[in-house]
Amino acid sequence: MRKINRLYLGAVTSAILAGCSLSSVASAQTATVASSSLQPRTEDGRQIYDVAQFTRFNPRTALDIVQQVPGFIIDTGDDEARGLGQADENVLINGARIAGKNNDAFTVLGRISASTVVQIEIVDGATLSISGLSGQVLNLVTSNDGTKGITGNFEWRPQWRRAGSDWFDGEASISGKIGKGDFTLAIKNDSFRNGAEGPERITSGSGDLLFNRDEVARVRGDVPSINASYSRTSEAGSVFNITGEYGINNFRQQVDTLRTAAGTPDIIELFVGTEREWNAEFSADYEFALGGGRLKLIGLQRLEHSPTEDFFSRTFTDGVTPPFTNAFNRTVDEGESVLRAEYGWKTAGGTDWGFSLEGAYNFLESEAEQAGRNLDNANTRVEEKRAEFITTYGRPLSDNLTIQTALGGEYSEISQGDLSRSFIRPKGSVTLAWKPADDFDLSFKLSREVDQLDFFDFVASVEVSNDVIDAGNPDLVPPQKWRAELEATKKLGAFGSATVTLFGEKISDIVDTVPISPTAEARGNIDSADRYGIELVSTLLLDPIGWNGAKLDIEVEATKSSLRDPITLRNRRIGQDDIYSYEIQLRHDIPNTDWAWGAGIEDFDDVGNIRLDQIADFDTLAPYSWIFVEHKDVFGLTVNANLGNLFDRGDRFVRTAYVDRRDGPIDFIENRTRKFGLIYRMTISGSF
Repeated sequence: MRKINRLYLGAVTSAILAGCSLSSVASAQTATVASSSLQPRTEDGRQIYDVAQFTRFNPRTALDIVQQVPGFIIDTGDDEARGLGQADENVLINGARIAGKNNDAFTVLGRISASTVVQIEIVDGATLSISGLSGQVLNLVTSNDGTKGITGNFEWRPQWRRAGSDWFDGEASISGKIGKGDFTLAIKNDSFRNGAEGPERITSGSGDLLFNRDEVARVRGDVPSINASYSRTSEAGSVFNITGEYGINNFRQQVDTLRTAAGTPDIIELFVGTEREWNAEFSADYEFALGGGRLKLIGLQRLEHSPTEDFFSRTFTDGVTPPFTNAFNRTVDEGESVLRAEYGWKTAGGTDWGFSLEGAYNFLESEAEQAGRNLDNANTRVEEKRAEFITTYGRPLSDNLTIQTALGGEYSEISQGDLSRSFIRPKGSVTLAWKPADDFDLSFKLSREVDQLDFFDFVASVEVSNDVIDAGNPDLVPPQKWRAELEATKKLGAFGSATVTLFGEKISDIVDTVPISPTAEARGNIDSADRYGIELVSTLLLDPIGWNGAKLDIEVEATKSSLRDPITLRNRRIGQDDIYSYEIQLRHDIPNTDWAWGAGIEDFDDVGNIRLDQIADFDTLAPYSWIFVEHKDVFGLTVNANLGNLFDRGDRFVRTAYVDRRDGPIDFIENRTRKFGLIYRMTISGSF
C-alpha cells in the first residue's frame, strides 16, 4: 500500500506541475509582483495593515491573511471552559467578539473571503472597550456593503502515510446577502488516518528482560459538521447574530500486539477503542442602544451525546490457557445553557464603564459498565449552576498609558447525587497598557482567576489494557490562582516584529492525581502550586538582507512548575504540564512568480502522567520537520505539496510501575518506541 501511495502521489504531483507550467505561461501578465512591504502604518496608537500588503501570498481567506501578519499568533483562549465569560480570544471581527463557542477564530476567519477584507488592525486589548482583553489583539475590518455578492471558499487536504490514506479532510463555505442581512453556510470534515508501529521491552525493577511486544497502532477519525449563521445590522445600529451547528465524531483506535518471551508460547493482544458522538449548538445575540450605552443579550444551548466502547483481549497460543478479556463501555450526555447580558457606555471624558451578568447551567450524565466489577461514581450525574457578575472600568491616564479594571465574583453550585456544595469566589483583573513609542507596546496584567473543574474528574473510568481504575472524586473544589503577565512588543522596522511575554501563577487547590485510600487514586486537590514561564513570538522579514520575499516565523515557550507531591512529599512539576515547545517556519514567496517554498521544524516536551503507583512519560525521539512547495495559480487554484517527518521522528513511551506506591520499589518498566514514517500532504484551495 505504501508503494502504491507513493506512485500515485508522484503521478498527482507531475500533473500539478504540468498544470503549473501551463498556468504560468497563460498568466505571465498577472504573475505575483515583487514582495510588498509588511510594515504597518500607525494611526491612533494602532498598527494598521492594508489588505493589499498581503497580495504576494495570494490569500483565499481572511485566515490566510491573518496567519501572515508579522509577529501575531492566534490565541483562541480557553475554548474548553464552560459558559462564555469575558473575552479571552485575541481576534475581533469588525470590533466585536466572535459569536458562539464552536466558532473559534481559526474557523470563522477560514470562512471569510479575502476579497471582503479591508484592513487588519493590531492594538493593545486594554485600550478597547471589551472586558478581559489585554496584550496584542487583532481586529479584522471587512466590507459588508453587499457589492461582493456571493463569495465562497473551499479547501481539500488529502494525506498519504504508512498508516493509510486520508481523502476526506477539507471544508467549504459560501457567504452573501439575504435581504438586509449576511449569511454564511459551511461544511467541514476534520478527518485523520494516523498510526505508528514499533517494539516494546518490559523489564523488571532490576533490569532483567521479562518479555517483548511488537505493536501496530492505527487511529481513524472523521468529524463532519455543518454550520449556518446569519447577521443583520439595522439602520439604527442594532446588531443581531444567530448561529447553529451540528456535527458528529466517529473515532476508532486499534492496537495489535504480538507478545513474546524466551521459552514461553506467544501471546496475542488486541485493544480497540471507539466513539460515536453527535453534538449540536445554537446561539443568538442582540445588541442595541439603550440609555446612552449599548446592551448586548446572548443566549447559547449546547448538547452532546458520546457513547464509547473500550475492549482488550489477550489470547494465549499454548492451547490450554483460556483467553482474557476486559471491556469498559460508557455513554456520556453533556449539556450547557447560557444566558448573558453586557452593558457598556463611554463618558464624555473618555472613560469606559461596563457591567456583565452571566448565568449558566451545565450537566454531565454517565452510564457505564464493566463486567465483574461495580464501579463507584461510574453511573452518575454531575450538575453545575453558575453565576458571574463583573464590573469594568477603563480610561486613559495619559496620552500613552491606559488602565482597565474588571472586578466581580462568581457563584457556583455543584451537585452529584445527594452531595451538593456551593462556592463564592472573587475574581477580576487590573491591566496597564503603555505605549512609550510608536514601535513599542508594553502591557501588564494582574488577575485573580477561578478555574473550572473537569466534570470527568467526578466520574470513574477504566483503562482496560492495564486494568487501571480512575476513581471519580465528588469532593473536588475549583482551583484559584493569582496570575501576573508582562507582554512587550517591539516593531523591528523592515525586519519585522517580536513579542516577549513573561508570566507567573500562584495556584491554590490545584487539581492533580492524589491517593483517596490506601489502594485507590483519583483527581483531587493539592493545597498549592507555582507556575511561571516565558514566550517569544517573532517574525523576521529577510528583505533588508537581500532575500526578497522571505520571512522567518518563530514561536518558543518554556514553562516551569512546582508542587508538593502527596506521595513522596517532595517538590515536583505539575503532572502533564508543558516544559517547552517551539516552532520555526521559513517561507519564501519568489518575487515576480506564482511560486513559494518553505520549511519548518517543531518539537515539545511535557511532564508525564503521575499516578499513585506509576509514572507514564511520553517523549518525541526527534523534532518534526517538513518542506513544502506552493503554486498560487494552478488553473485558478492554490496547490501546496508538503513532505513531513524528514528526521524520521518517532514516539517513545516509558511507563514505570511500582510494587505499591511511587515511594516503593519498582515492579516493572515498559519502554516503547513507535515510528510513523514520512507524511505526504496536499492542500488544494480556491475561492469565488
